[in-house]
Amino acid sequence: METKEETITTAIHNIKPEIISVKQLVTTTNIIIPAYQRPYKWSVKNVNQLLDDILFFYKKPAYRLGTIVYHDDEDNKLNIVDGQQRTITLLLISLAIKNSQPLQEKLSKIRYVTPNLNNIEHLLFTNEESKNNIRNNYYEIQRRIVDFNEDTVRFFFERCEMVKVILTDISEAFQFFDSQNARGVDLDPHDLLKAFHLREMMDNTSEMERINTVEQWENMELEQLKNTFSLYLYRIRNWANGKTARKFTKNDVDVFKGISPSVQEPYPFANMYRISHFYVEGYNQDFNRKIDQRNMPFPFQLDQVVINGKRFFEMINHYLSVIKSLKVTSEKEGIAKEILLTIESYEGRNRTGDKYVRNLFDCALIYYIDKFGLVEIERAIERIFIWAYSVRLTYHSVQLASIDNYALEYPYVFKSIKDALKPNDFLNIKLNILMKDDLFDSDKTEALKVIFKQLNYIYE
Repeated sequence: METKEETITTAIHNIKPEIISVKQLVTTTNIIIPAYQRPYKWSVKNVNQLLDDILFFYKKPAYRLGTIVYHDDEDNKLNIVDGQQRTITLLLISLAIKNSQPLQEKLSKIRYVTPNLNNIEHLLFTNEESKNNIRNNYYEIQRRIVDFNEDTVRFFFERCEMVKVILTDISEAFQFFDSQNARGVDLDPHDLLKAFHLREMMDNTSEMERINTVEQWENMELEQLKNTFSLYLYRIRNWANGKTARKFTKNDVDVFKGISPSVQEPYPFANMYRISHFYVEGYNQDFNRKIDQRNMPFPFQLDQVVINGKRFFEMINHYLSVIKSLKVTSEKEGIAKEILLTIESYEGRNRTGDKYVRNLFDCALIYYIDKFGLVEIERAIERIFIWAYSVRLTYHSVQLASIDNYALEYPYVFKSIKDALKPNDFLNIKLNILMKDDLFDSDKTEALKVIFKQLNYIYE
């Protein structure tokens, strides 16, 4: 008997894509942009690249613009799952052609009628970023449309093509989206994760919850979101499990996929996560919360099994906050404060290798705080500093591969934190004392050596 995933995969293999012209695309009246889609982000540069292609290739018999994936819902509406950015841009170009009086006069002489665009009035945009980008791009298209002539317009509507895929199951649509983008389309790993976890939300959340989730996700600073995944969460989860973690790519997104609370997997291990999920959900939705105004956050742990859907997005928000507030410990007096001030200020801190070492230190400290909070935090900072920055003092050149290998070697810091039941189980690990002859001589690390000597970790 086929599983649900095998059924979906079989359905996807049986898909028969259809080639449609831009004219067919822009005259499709039942297209809608679902709430879970990200804002319209194409820039003026993207638009100009597309216009340049149209003007350059207009003598070709056909020009393929990409793929559009629809989910045909129960109301016979075609929800755009993939291809939103290009579709909106093609509609804007079509509208600019329609509104250009000089171009329309030329077209009337050859009796060429441009298509009706009745579907545009059905597309509503509430996101301010989308509205600003649509406005700016339309103005740019209006400026560039003077380069179009009768042949260019005919080419645009009739010989510019897209591959149309319609799927009636939302899971099929998102899995097709995942599989297409895994084959080389330039999407970031977090975009694929967003699509996957939104799909997981479809059956157990309201539309408003999904809209709010997407809005919060899109409001995150892109670089910070990327770094949270690639520099922290991915590395900590992999190093804790004894796996390499050099670069987070589209091939690694399964690290952030787990179990669905709405699916009854026949595995005992999943029960503890399902119980936690539904208890927190029930507590927060209880009518008593309207009285005491309390909210119970889900007890996330960095090395736990991911709960798909809403909890995933909450987890990322949670760890964005944890990483942001990491420097709060520098307010404490003593050696911990001195260490944190030193790694923020020593001369060589901005070298590439030093940044790798700092990332190793931060990952271990975040993992410790995630498990034990601020209990024995000064000792934890001291131990993690000595362990991490020993690399900087003894290696001539620190590469990402060096850090990756070091994280997986004795004394197995990440695995020790994972296995520890109380802080001392980790804090009592044995750290190597550095021999003076093993130190790489550099003036840029003198401040680090001072602390190592203070703590008696350099043998002279």
